[in-house]
Amino acid sequence: MENLHHIVVVGGGAGGLELVTRLGNSLGRKGKARITLVDAGLTHVWKPLLHEVASGSLDASANEINYRAHARKHHYEFQLGRMSGLDRQRKRVVIAPIQDEEGREVVPERHIGYDTLVIAVGSTANDFGTPGAQEHCLFLDSLKQARRFHNLLLNAFLRKNHEATQGRDHRLDITIIGAGATGVELAAELRLASRELPVYGMNHLKASDVSITLVEAAERILPALPGRLSAAATRELERQQVRVLTGQPVSEVRADRVILKDGSELPSEMTIWAAGIKAPSFLASLYGLEVNRSNQLVVEQTLQTTQDVDIFAFGDCAACPQPGSERPVPPRAQAAHQQADTLFKTLSHRLEGKSDVPFVYNDHGSLINFSRYTAVGNLMGNLSGRSMYIEGKVARLFYVSLYRMHQVALHGVLRTAVIWLMDKISRAMHPRLKLH
Repeated sequence: MENLHHIVVVGGGAGGLELVTRLGNSLGRKGKARITLVDAGLTHVWKPLLHEVASGSLDASANEINYRAHARKHHYEFQLGRMSGLDRQRKRVVIAPIQDEEGREVVPERHIGYDTLVIAVGSTANDFGTPGAQEHCLFLDSLKQARRFHNLLLNAFLRKNHEATQGRDHRLDITIIGAGATGVELAAELRLASRELPVYGMNHLKASDVSITLVEAAERILPALPGRLSAAATRELERQQVRVLTGQPVSEVRADRVILKDGSELPSEMTIWAAGIKAPSFLASLYGLEVNRSNQLVVEQTLQTTQDVDIFAFGDCAACPQPGSERPVPPRAQAAHQQADTLFKTLSHRLEGKSDVPFVYNDHGSLINFSRYTAVGNLMGNLSGRSMYIEGKVARLFYVSLYRMHQVALHGVLRTAVIWLMDKISRAMHPRLKLH
């Protein structure tokens, strides 16, 4: 094993985990290469589902993938830890010390050697330096943050329900800053929670007591998507009694309110930041690698970093060019999935002395899910190049299929079918919302 070509993938998100799964099943199983995944967490949850974990409509425990167990089944190694640096001359990744909850060191700083390095560490929220955002906003960048949000939400409902029994003002004001896909879908999930939780004992609280406001700096919500999709999403949010404010940049966030650029104030007991993303800041300090203003590693069309032929990057943490466009590949789950597929071919070719495969992004459209209410989206036609607008049950079916496709990439068709059946049974036996 020590003499085999060592491929190290840092980041077990959607793209990173799909890549090591394919590499392990192919190169690792056949003894052609040694594959190692490095991640700061022990489990994987598909990031587009974190807003469902936060609202309680999805039980993360039933949808987690344990890296150690998955590695054993798919012929790769797993190393727990957070990448903190890079020694390019010695070709070693620096892994920060692991500490327990009391701050005691469990494992000291380590170095993992590599022959080929792939960085797929995803992204974090970009608050653009807005005063008070870090101190007073909730974020949904990780499973830990989503679970914390869920606990705070349950406590807020419990507190307001008690205040209602005392005849006191029990209005709960929730503000979501940023009306991209995450912000829009979170608003729908929170509206569902406001209607479902009173059914489970909090019967002094009504959905109308929960005010949900979605704030967007651009002139329309979902600014990166087609206008027709944005208009349909706006109508659906208004139907669900979600207040939508567009063309309203946020100038400051305080503990109990949000200050808009025009000076107006929104009362807000819970404020969620879902506007913009950036790559993790440590990438900007990696010796000699080129990054852009968002800390993304600048890569060639082959996903190879511009300064090192043995280091690749993809997903949200990479700025990959698109032929015929001034903009890089958008930071979307479908892009990471396609890049993982291209990079698998490139790394396999490298061991055979073949050339790298250039990445070409194919936009298959966009889907926005409004919890259990409905879904809207547009699908791109492969032959005509035109988009087809869909909504309702058909759009919801396509949306659900995206997650199932991710599961197929990680588990195979048969195991995914079993997981789907177990999900059906679980939904029939458990409450529609996670209540703890």
